[in-house]
Amino acid sequence: MESTPSAGRNPDPLSEWVEEVRPGRATPVAKSKPRVKYSLPGDVAADVRKAFIGTAYMREKMVITLTKAAEAYDRKRYEEALRLGRIVADAVPSVAPVREITGLAAYRAERWNMAKVHLSAHFTITGDPEHLPLVMDCDRASRRYRAVDKVFAQLEESEPTAEVLIEGRIVMAAALADQKKYAEAIDLLTRAGGTKQLRNPSFRHVRLWYALADIFDRAGDVVSARELFSRVVIAEPDAYDAADRLAELGTTAPRKNRKRRTTPVSKKKID
Repeated sequence: MESTPSAGRNPDPLSEWVEEVRPGRATPVAKSKPRVKYSLPGDVAADVRKAFIGTAYMREKMVITLTKAAEAYDRKRYEEALRLGRIVADAVPSVAPVREITGLAAYRAERWNMAKVHLSAHFTITGDPEHLPLVMDCDRASRRYRAVDKVFAQLEESEPTAEVLIEGRIVMAAALADQKKYAEAIDLLTRAGGTKQLRNPSFRHVRLWYALADIFDRAGDVVSARELFSRVVIAEPDAYDAADRLAELGTTAPRKNRKRRTTPVSKKKID
């Protein structure tokens, strides 16, 4: 034992031992929130299921396809929304929301004939004239002015809301202006209240002012165009390109005329 290599050696004292520190685990990266699943309103999905003739698998596939179409439309992918919407519209042509989403996607994608077909079908099914101004605009884009007149007469007979009626008159006046019938276009919008001065105009009044200003500008009446573009800029400074149109006519954008308060807010006497 005395001749062994370890003879006469003592173990290292505990005070000289070095503790090995293991590296800690990396903090896990926070995961992003899961994407919210897009879903159709329950009544729309139920209408698609009820109208579809086929297997249960294909019925659910139509609901999923329409869901993807609505999501694509909300994300402004109009060509994709139109492609998916047409698949469902061919399968269930009698469901109004399917016609509506397909027609609106076609309108945004500037597929005028297709938009007219689906939006007209939506009106036939529901009797709601909400989208008839868009149908008129499709005919106007295709220069079918007689069709514009026909749809406008249909719009007036269907008892629309004030906003929808104003939109229809704006499109009708634009179609007349396209044919250089400026006097008729101006008269139509003037009778609709396009020259009224309002302290607190609504959105439809701003739209009406802009449309009438555009027609005055096209007709060569610069003074009237300046006045109406000025009203638009005062009411909504960022509305359309009214400020740029006003600058082209040689006038800077006006400011709101806010009078300073001359009387105290409270009339109570201070003791």
